Amino acid sequence: MPSQPTEASQRTAARIAGVAFLIIVIGWTLNWILVDSKIVVAGDAGKTIANVRAEELLFRLGLANELIFAVCGIVLGFALCTLLEQVNRNLALLALNLKLAEATLAASLVLAAFLSLQMLDGSASPLEESLGRFLTVRSTGSAITMAFLGLDSILFFSLLFKSRYVPRALSGLGVFAYALIFIQSFLSLLVSVRGQTAVTTMSLALFAPSILFELLAGLWLLIKGVKTGPQPAAPASTRGEFASPPAGLTPTSPR
Repeated sequence: MPSQPTEASQRTAARIAGVAFLIIVIGWTLNWILVDSKIVVAGDAGKTIANVRAEELLFRLGLANELIFAVCGIVLGFALCTLLEQVNRNLALLALNLKLAEATLAASLVLAAFLSLQMLDGSASPLEESLGRFLTVRSTGSAITMAFLGLDSILFFSLLFKSRYVPRALSGLGVFAYALIFIQSFLSLLVSVRGQTAVTTMSLALFAPSILFELLAGLWLLIKGVKTGPQPAAPASTRGEFASPPAGLTPTSPR
């Protein structure tokens, strides 16, 4: 049974995780709607470069947001690890390490995009065409990041399901949603760039449950928190034990 200080730290970690969930899901959705969908043209490096030049500030803002999401992912990982280490410390630490790997890969993609942006010189050189192609298919590279996201989230939310800190319907939705993301990441690696539009449409459908989960989980953890107290014990008779005699009465020994 967790001590009082441990329960207090778990409640604090739950609310931190709730804030991180909301920042990530709302920010990522707005970033996709306002930046990526307007600038990146699937399968057309020339149009993507033209859009980047026309909306360079917006593109830089989108990359900065992605870096913030990576940092929020690290905060979320530590918060969930603190919350769930009482359930299974080894699995919680494994999930945290996977989350750190995910954040490192995401930050590396942002760095590569910033470097590509710095190397665009306005010429029609083969290098610029290659940079444009990288910016166009950068989302495909994020499939590896999504694989790590799927794995660490499945572990975290399986522990949350086991803990009963939140309703099992909510944590079960999390396991299901991130299993879909894990599957989607492999499908993205298997489908060629020419199938980019189909993959994007399918990705949106597979991401929908995770968006719903992160909104619900973020609000629940922030507002309701978690129930970390001991679960009600089963009656003695159901455990095959004899109930103790009432206070003041002792069994009589045979004469």
